[in-house]
Amino acid sequence: MVRHFDFVVVGRGMMGAAAARHLSRTGASVALVGRGEPTDWKAHDGVFASHYDSGRITRTIDQDRDWALLANRSIARYREIEEESGIAFYGETGCLISGHADGNFVSSVAAVAARYGLDAPLLDRAGLRAHFPWFSLPERSAGVFEAKGAGYIDPRKLVAAQVACMEKAGGVSISDDAVSVTDEDGHASVTLRSGEAVTGGRVLVATGGFSRAPGLLPRVPALVVKARTVVLAQLSPRQAEAFAAMPSWIDESADPSEHFYLLPPIVYPDGHAYLKIGGDPTDIEIAEEPAIAEWFRGEGNPNAIAHLKRLLARSIPDLDPVRLVSAPCVTTYTVHGYPYAGFVGGERVALLTGGNGAGAKSSDEIGRIGADLLIRGRLDEPDYATDFAVHFR
Repeated sequence: MVRHFDFVVVGRGMMGAAAARHLSRTGASVALVGRGEPTDWKAHDGVFASHYDSGRITRTIDQDRDWALLANRSIARYREIEEESGIAFYGETGCLISGHADGNFVSSVAAVAARYGLDAPLLDRAGLRAHFPWFSLPERSAGVFEAKGAGYIDPRKLVAAQVACMEKAGGVSISDDAVSVTDEDGHASVTLRSGEAVTGGRVLVATGGFSRAPGLLPRVPALVVKARTVVLAQLSPRQAEAFAAMPSWIDESADPSEHFYLLPPIVYPDGHAYLKIGGDPTDIEIAEEPAIAEWFRGEGNPNAIAHLKRLLARSIPDLDPVRLVSAPCVTTYTVHGYPYAGFVGGERVALLTGGNGAGAKSSDEIGRIGADLLIRGRLDEPDYATDFAVHFR
């Protein structure tokens, strides 16, 4: 027997879980298709997701007004989602963005902060040293610091919270992988790896870098998937306490190959506190879908690992980690640099994907846009300059 729902969301990641929550709040029947994080990455034979992590930066301050608005609206709902789900995922530690004092980067961030009326002062080198004694920055640096409504989220817990809210509203979780999504006579159909199928009045596919999988969608979206590597520095309890007031940090003070981001002490599932640093010195594109899964089964790029370890030691001179470990991730980019939100086959199959390296913090608002697309049958987002249009190969 094929189960039918008003709406089906394929992809149990940050965007998909958010969309499913927003849809379930309307009283419609909703199914969320996707398996959770595998216990053994190396042996896993299915798809992966980039939210298998405990720290992502969140902030409104940004060079781009649309990304700032996506983030700002998401952040405004964090506490509501935490309260409804009973799952805490947000650490309001603040966020620092630094760069060359005479460059356009910091000034453009400050301009967007002013546009949205944020309490995010511009700090010179002396101000940076006074506020952030842990960090070592070049003398030419300046920065914008957003203390409230910024910090970090735990992506694993955010997804769990979204799913909990969806299920509380009557939504159904289906732990399976989707093989294909088709627009059939009067409905959309999702064929599952188990051989079963579910149908919906409309289906939203939010499968990140796996959205290009052969046969998944009626048309293949134009996406670039890049391999990413992060390094985690395990802290002793003493050092975790010493760094407890540290904010999230994005730095573009040096050459572009040395731009990085850093997250403050966050407790990971093993019970230890880690600092996280990311910022690959070179891009590695992943062309085929099986190669994405293979990348997740590894430990990252050795050159990027060495690079990030060097940046970490240079940027936090007092750091004395218990150990350093690496982890793989992927980032999915669209043609226009904003998420895709649009129909890919008739009026029943839609796509929501493309974090472009900035989607985690903004995922609830991106999910709301995807949910609204399914409900209305069209996109209606006049507050954004972008049209979120899907581009195809």
